[in-house]
Amino acid sequence: MAAVMQTNMGELEDSTVRPKVTDAKGILKQNRQFLDYFWDIAKPEREVRLKAIEDLIERLKQSEKPDELKYSLKRLVDGLSHTREDARSGYSVALAQLLSVFEEISLKSTLDSVKEKHNLQTAKKKFIRNAAFGNFFGVLALSQSTRLHKEPQVMLECVQLLQSLSRYREHLRDLPRKTMVDILSETSKEVFEEVLLSALQSDLTSALNTPEQLELLLVAMQKFPSVLKPKKLKKLLGTTAVITKENMPKLVEVLKTAARSVKKDNILPPVTFDLLQASLREDNFEMFWNEAIIKGMLSEMPGPTHYLGFRLLGASLPLLSVPELEFVLSGDVMRYYGQHMLSAQLAYRFKFAPEMEKYVSEFMQGCPDADKQLVVALGFTQLTNQGYPVVPSSWKVLEHMDLCALQQYVEWLMKAFCKPQLEKCLDFSTRRQKGNQESEVESDSCVARFRKWIVQRLSFIVENHQIKKEEGLVMKMARFIFFHAFFDVKKPTPEIPETVQALSVPIDQQTRATISSAFYGLLQGLNSMAVLGDSPEAERLNSRRILGVKADGSMWIYCVVQYATTLLNQSKHVQSVQTLSPEQRQGWDSMLESVEALRKKAKKSSSPEHTAFQHLFLLVGIQMFRAPDESLELLNDLRTCVEKAQAKKSKKKKEPHWVEVVVEILLSLLSQPSRLIRSVCKAVFSRICPHLTQEALSSILNVLDPNKDEDESGVMVTDEKEKEKKRKRKEEDKQDDEEEDEEGSDSSSDDDDDEDEAMEEGKELDQKFRLDLMKVLQGQNALATEEDGSDEEELDDAGMMKLDGSLAALFLEQKKKIQAKKDEKDRLRKEKVLVRDFRIKVLDMVEMFLSKQGSSALVLGMVEPLLSVIENGMSSETSQQEQDFLRRAADIFRNRLCRAKYYCRETDGREAELHEMLERLIGRAQKLTDSSVSLYYFSAALYVVKVLRGIVSEQDSLRLMGKVDVERVTTCFRNALTSFLTKRKSPLTGAMFIDLFSRFPVLYVNMLDTAVENITAGVREHQQGQACLMVLRALQSKDVKNLMSDAQGTELHQKVVDQLTKVDFSPFNGHEALELCQHIVRSVHNQKMLVNLELLQKVLKSINAEGSLQKPGQLEDMYWSVMKLFYILKPKMEKVKKVVEPEQTEETTKKKKKKGFLPETKKRKNRKKPTVLEGTETPETPEGASGEKKKNKKRKQQGGEETQNQPATKKAKTQQQQNKKKKKKGGQQEADGK
Repeated sequence: MAAVMQTNMGELEDSTVRPKVTDAKGILKQNRQFLDYFWDIAKPEREVRLKAIEDLIERLKQSEKPDELKYSLKRLVDGLSHTREDARSGYSVALAQLLSVFEEISLKSTLDSVKEKHNLQTAKKKFIRNAAFGNFFGVLALSQSTRLHKEPQVMLECVQLLQSLSRYREHLRDLPRKTMVDILSETSKEVFEEVLLSALQSDLTSALNTPEQLELLLVAMQKFPSVLKPKKLKKLLGTTAVITKENMPKLVEVLKTAARSVKKDNILPPVTFDLLQASLREDNFEMFWNEAIIKGMLSEMPGPTHYLGFRLLGASLPLLSVPELEFVLSGDVMRYYGQHMLSAQLAYRFKFAPEMEKYVSEFMQGCPDADKQLVVALGFTQLTNQGYPVVPSSWKVLEHMDLCALQQYVEWLMKAFCKPQLEKCLDFSTRRQKGNQESEVESDSCVARFRKWIVQRLSFIVENHQIKKEEGLVMKMARFIFFHAFFDVKKPTPEIPETVQALSVPIDQQTRATISSAFYGLLQGLNSMAVLGDSPEAERLNSRRILGVKADGSMWIYCVVQYATTLLNQSKHVQSVQTLSPEQRQGWDSMLESVEALRKKAKKSSSPEHTAFQHLFLLVGIQMFRAPDESLELLNDLRTCVEKAQAKKSKKKKEPHWVEVVVEILLSLLSQPSRLIRSVCKAVFSRICPHLTQEALSSILNVLDPNKDEDESGVMVTDEKEKEKKRKRKEEDKQDDEEEDEEGSDSSSDDDDDEDEAMEEGKELDQKFRLDLMKVLQGQNALATEEDGSDEEELDDAGMMKLDGSLAALFLEQKKKIQAKKDEKDRLRKEKVLVRDFRIKVLDMVEMFLSKQGSSALVLGMVEPLLSVIENGMSSETSQQEQDFLRRAADIFRNRLCRAKYYCRETDGREAELHEMLERLIGRAQKLTDSSVSLYYFSAALYVVKVLRGIVSEQDSLRLMGKVDVERVTTCFRNALTSFLTKRKSPLTGAMFIDLFSRFPVLYVNMLDTAVENITAGVREHQQGQACLMVLRALQSKDVKNLMSDAQGTELHQKVVDQLTKVDFSPFNGHEALELCQHIVRSVHNQKMLVNLELLQKVLKSINAEGSLQKPGQLEDMYWSVMKLFYILKPKMEKVKKVVEPEQTEETTKKKKKKGFLPETKKRKNRKKPTVLEGTETPETPEGASGEKKKNKKRKQQGGEETQNQPATKKAKTQQQQNKKKKKKGGQQEADGK
């Protein structure tokens, strides 16, 4: 190869030497840059194309060379027929800009050059498409140049060219007609009347044939109404207007064609919208809607024609008046739309609802008329399916509704709730519903469905913060829902507006339950609502991010409680659905007194204690309408806690702090499955976070501690009876927990648990049951003993009856015991689920405290308890709930604690404690078996080091470590590093130490010697590779370099080189070691260090002594990249073609006998040939062929005998195996041949 290269070079030298090209004036560079503009214009990226067009125009403006302008024009015209769409549009835009800027370029000559270059008459068949696009984009460029209206004759030629292009619809579709419409929209009346009208005569006459021609006529009528007068239309169409009964069949066909052209695309054909506008201008809208849309489009099967009707409905909303809106929204188009809404609920169906929602949202945003907004909202609300509106109750369209229209809409909803007038609704039933229902649906069920939807819609209006509303409207809706959830009207009174409107149909129990649940959901929305209004007080409260209060500072829930009190006091006019007992009513009144007392104290001195207790009283009190007994007990306990918390001096020294009491109450409330209570508890806890004490935090952490008993979980408010039951079951719970731990099975698999339990209990139960059974049998003399002489002793009938009764009683008792044991297990399992759910809620409090008070010293006491939760969670059950709890706890620990932006900096006097904690964490991380858990302990240790270091300036951040005892901490981490590198089974990983070293370079420098020693002293090759990786990261770190002097750096490099010479480069550690070698050699060469690399070079050479690293691969490539630094290149492998022997070629090239064909001897032409006798010469047959034939024949016979008796499946398998072997052999032969 080298010889060939030398000869070629010699020939080049002998040949004539060309003169060297010089570009002193930069002409070539300028031309290259000029040509690059045209390349960039054709690129797919839009930004690149626009930038190239802008630069080209600027270049031509500044240039004084006419050749460049001429060349640009020619190049752009040529590019109009480019194969790619992006390139065509780029050249067209560039040509339009060129013609717009340089008016000296004639449009006539440009159009002629376009026709000449892209001649459709002379173009070959395969280039017809490109030529058609070239003509179209040429005309498009002329129309976009803003000069076309100045030259009417050129405009006429462009229109005529576009007309001729309509024949190539399969390529251009409706682009030529659209361009003609654009040209018309920019044409003056005089030019249209004098020049274009005659040219468009044929298109305008046949306007009712195609959508494009009809659109052309409609645009011309809209642009030039004085030209296309009724008389002119009479000559063109035969009628004085477009929307007439005579034209309606043709218009329907045109609309169907337009609908099928767009199918399910989110596009409204322009011709349909223009027809709608024409019907409004001609005052024929109702006829157009009934004849063309309802009778024409909707008469087809559901599909594109229906979607076109729906799109036209949405697009027509801004154009219609109030009566026209009422006409459209109460017609068949809406009914068909409702049927589509129900049928499109399946996943694979096309859904038009998002598109309709977009149309209505745009209408609401752009329509300032409140009456029209109200009509549209009511129209979609009254579209019902057996009483239930098809539009979802959470409709985001209402976000754009005007305040006045919203108030009227809410009034209508309330009236419709009290007196539903379903006959005024546009109700429908699907085909399946009509077939399934035997009789008509009862009106009461339709009313119930309608009322449920109205309550959900009112709740959505309250809870959606994007809907603009006033406090009075919100309170009105909250009062309405609360009243109908828990009260009935006895006698109307103007003092309670909700009683004035009587119910036409009583509220059934199921609807009442739905309204009740909706009310408590609404309370949650009120609790998280920002302050409404634009008053200064509202802005001040919103700036402080205070939620759940009105502009005057009073809480929404307090206003609801006040309204409830008013209703309770009006017993003559209203009646509570669930009558409160005198004791419960007294509890309600005492709750109000406590709230008022707290409000007075809060006015005098605002304290989070007062706000927290006030919120708790109101929350528990409002629950009395749903669970009066439980709420009464909680209120009594809460009142006792408040009295203790507000006492000036505690009588006992061990009296708990008020924060601890509030935390206990919150924990007790969280045990209830309520979304509202959970949100309120979070709000209350966020207010008391700054005042939290260690005891209060401990009560929260005790709930999460799996080693604590469930009874000591910090829940203070519990029932006394339940306490006694739990005490009695305490021992059983422990035994059951031990049994479940031994089983180690999943708690979610009930059947497996039952089988395991039966196996465990079988021995005890069987032994006891056997004894009882023997007693029964012996008592009836039915059990034979050794003393009895007779083997067979029969009982009389009375004895047998008595024995049967005793046995039945015994087995029944045994069955009850087994069932009771199973029920107890199920109960305990359910309790465990509830406890886990409760602990997940408690994690909310932990997360909130860490986010609010991350810099508090109390956070340090949360590190080990959270780690204990994670460690025990990893080794516990694998149920989904347990995994969610573990995942949540791990996420809080990692993101809210270890990686928090704000961390504890108050470490005065706690240095020794923190160092001991650090040693405990590192020690525990080494003893674990799971690396994932060990990672959390190691992360906690890094957090403790960060806390000890504190805030250090950037200049001194490398050397100063704050209050860290560097020697003690280094020793601790060095022992861990040694354990990782010298023990076979270590839960630690190299990534942990790399993270440590990157965050604290001082420790890195101190521990670097240990890592260097273990490059060869590591217990396994993996650990050796990790040691190489750590040293490599240290040498690459700028911080480590800054902490070391030049002499120390040189000494370190020499130590690393000495260690690398002793490394056994294997696939497990070779890549890391070679990567380290590469960095060492490069650093020594670049920095010119006095490091001896000769021995390392010899060792690296010896690795490839046998040539084992010649093949390509990751390890081989890294090796040769290192050797390249020693100026040793990888030798090139010469491909040597193997010489194939003649016999082998004959065998490989021998044709295989085709299956299904006769052999040569069986063919008719070869039958009469004489057979060759023994001993005669056969010159045509090669040597050995006859022997091979005989052998093959024998093999065939043997194979036939063997496979003759096999079944068909086995025979097929053997044939497949033989075929596979043949393929493998053939592949090997091909590979050998290559």
